[in-house]
Amino acid sequence: MTSTKSKTKATVWVMEKGQVRSRLDHLTTEEPLEIRLAPFQKTVAVTMRTPGADFELAAGFLYSEGVVSRREDIRRISYCVDELVDGEQRHNIVNVELRDGLIPDLQPLERHFYTSSACGVCGKASLEALRLRGCPVIPPGPTVTPEIIYSLPDKLRAAQGIFTATGGLHAAATFDFQGQLLNLREDVGRHNALDKLIGTALLSDDLPLNNCIVLVSGRSSFEILQKSTTAGVPIVCSVSAPSSLAVSVAKEFGITLIGFLRGERFNIYTGLQRINAAQEHRFNKEQIS
Repeated sequence: MTSTKSKTKATVWVMEKGQVRSRLDHLTTEEPLEIRLAPFQKTVAVTMRTPGADFELAAGFLYSEGVVSRREDIRRISYCVDELVDGEQRHNIVNVELRDGLIPDLQPLERHFYTSSACGVCGKASLEALRLRGCPVIPPGPTVTPEIIYSLPDKLRAAQGIFTATGGLHAAATFDFQGQLLNLREDVGRHNALDKLIGTALLSDDLPLNNCIVLVSGRSSFEILQKSTTAGVPIVCSVSAPSSLAVSVAKEFGITLIGFLRGERFNIYTGLQRINAAQEHRFNKEQIS
């Protein structure tokens, strides 16, 4: 196998109708990324990710975890320059230098934890941690029509360049309320893709994302809603099911959570009032909560 950042070439053998043939294929590259904080020389995360937008991934992760709260908190992001580290592996280590005088609360990150590409920061965060951080409830509005929601998955897939080549990648994208694609990031882990998306917005001073719809491939987990809450996203959509804790986060922090978005159908788990067609019907308070 030969790797070129986000894609890796590999020889595969295809069995079809009793015949075997070989061909070249593209796989999604998966490599570890270590995020270090300077000047503390402390590793705060090791996550399996698809190389690309590594600085945005690190920035988005630190923002989502409450280590930084604004663009100015980050003085510099760079790859490792340690001569003791193998040259190729230096691009799997990112150093984030914080602004002078910033002493973040590293207690939540005290243990050196390992994050798989599938599950996010398992067991680290909780709904109570979000409450203690003082994340604000997202205010009502704006609203969107069902037709715009229906259109989002096709637009996401059409823009997924690496997925088209490999077939093995998650994506997270932001859209405006007219359904126009604003930004997209891909990664082997959907939580990494969202961190890259949020990190891009942080580094370009575009947070909060309170006029955006976020669509993620796969399911909506707690991590997806945690990150969306910190970024101020009012509507989160996924093509699969949300978890129970994801619904709890969305309900508590005023997010419209949509799942099973496929074709001209989707489920609304919280925040029904942001979907225009729902305004034509009458619901009791329990249904609209």
